[in-house]
Amino acid sequence: MDLAVLAGILSTGLFTMSYLPMLVKAARTRDLSSYSFGNLAITNVGNAVHSVYVFSLPLGPIWFLHTFYLVASALMLIWFYRFRTVRRAPSSASLRRPAPRLPSSVPAAH
Repeated sequence: MDLAVLAGILSTGLFTMSYLPMLVKAARTRDLSSYSFGNLAITNVGNAVHSVYVFSLPLGPIWFLHTFYLVASALMLIWFYRFRTVRRAPSSASLRRPAPRLPSSVPAAH
């Protein structure tokens, strides 16, 4: 096995290990509020486009790494929508304006 393939295998393992805690936490807590739809969407589009290049290469560690990235980014986008909290419309009580207050310099009537 040549050095380039060994480096590819090692880096694939390291990158995968670095992503796993994020995926586990997102699945466990279902809190993806710190992620933006734009970032997740661009990541998925970028991975799809990059797939044309990666899968034109001979089978190797990059295929496994890129496949992991495809699955991980797709999961994050799916979970972003699936676990999002739906914001409720404000109730009619919260839409009422509070009663006007008199300035503090006006003495109260007795």
